[in-house]
Amino acid sequence: MRLLNIHGVGDARLDDYERPAAGPKDVVIRMKACGICGSDLSYIKIGGIPMPGTITALGHEGAGEVLEVGAEVEGIAVGQPVIVNPMMTPGNIGSGGPEGAFTEELLVREARLGDSILPIPEGISWDVAAMCEPLAVAMHGVNRAEVRAGDKVVVFGCGPIGLGMILWLVDRGVTDVVALDLAPQRRARALALGARAALDPTGVDLRAELAKLHGEVRSYGRVGVGTDAYIDAAGAPNILADVIMLAKFHARLVITAAYMKPVEVPLGRMLTSEMTITTAMGYPTEMPAVVAAMPRLKDRIASLISHKLPFERVIEGLGIAATPQSAKVMIGFGDNGS
Repeated sequence: MRLLNIHGVGDARLDDYERPAAGPKDVVIRMKACGICGSDLSYIKIGGIPMPGTITALGHEGAGEVLEVGAEVEGIAVGQPVIVNPMMTPGNIGSGGPEGAFTEELLVREARLGDSILPIPEGISWDVAAMCEPLAVAMHGVNRAEVRAGDKVVVFGCGPIGLGMILWLVDRGVTDVVALDLAPQRRARALALGARAALDPTGVDLRAELAKLHGEVRSYGRVGVGTDAYIDAAGAPNILADVIMLAKFHARLVITAAYMKPVEVPLGRMLTSEMTITTAMGYPTEMPAVVAAMPRLKDRIASLISHKLPFERVIEGLGIAATPQSAKVMIGFGDNGS
């Protein structure tokens, strides 16, 4: 067997791997699909987590077939198709723990049905099932924005998470969505998902465009655009200040992107808007809701996958995932590798 590990800054390798034996509370998953996440790329860039130089197993967006079940595990059967919820595993699979899902056989310690292990609904492909984790991240960001049908929303960044947010927004009746991204391919995907407009923020006067699309609102002697909620899935250093300058009274901003450096904030302008700024991290409760929605949204979910490669080409996949033209890069295993 093999396992994708980080060995240093910019150094990811497929290593020979001997899977630990499963204990009585564990299950083993024969992997069928695992998506490449922006977090994987970030961990490689910094040389591993929790600190550079730490050999780090990668992969946390996994789906597969149950291969072994420990004697004390309840409700999980050999041969069952399942999704792994890495946040509910003791070692946080693929994010600093000993296991990563970019391997042929994944050990899930202390497995619990409905918690760390979720059954895949009938008729759902391995690749769509493996989209559960990033779609749960996207759903949590939308939940934190507290949007309602009829709201006007701006999404910064149309990578896999931003596109997932657009999918959920439109699914909830929020059809007045403006997507912002530098890459024309990603903007096209946003429009295909139902965004009202998709703009290159470097090529337009953003305030003027949002005023046309969402109108303007006056409060405390200043004029803001009519956008109700902004979701930052891009992490560009100018976004926070730009949104504060655009915001109407009681506008909302949710930050889901990882900021690695401090940014300046115009607090004086923020004061007069009484806007709310919050963050969204992970998916505390959203994964079961994503699984439940898969049967009716499977075709739209599949459209978020831009590339599919076999496990043997995972290093190549990392390079593709780092390009602005890509959406989700999916890695397949075994008979799902082609």
